[in-house]
Amino acid sequence: MTLKKSKIGSTEKIRATLIGLGLTKMNKTVIRQDTPEIRGMIKKVEHLVEVED
Repeated sequence: MTLKKSKIGSTEKIRATLIGLGLTKMNKTVIRQDTPEIRGMIKKVEHLVEVED
């Protein structure tokens, strides 16, 4: 997944979720296992990230 939009203006919970996913800077790409926990985190920030399977 890649962080495509800025986290500026987001709530603390959204920022904490992005840090938990390892997305700290714009256009940073990370690979995560497909688990229910990660899916839930992606659901919270889906408006900011781009996910590829």
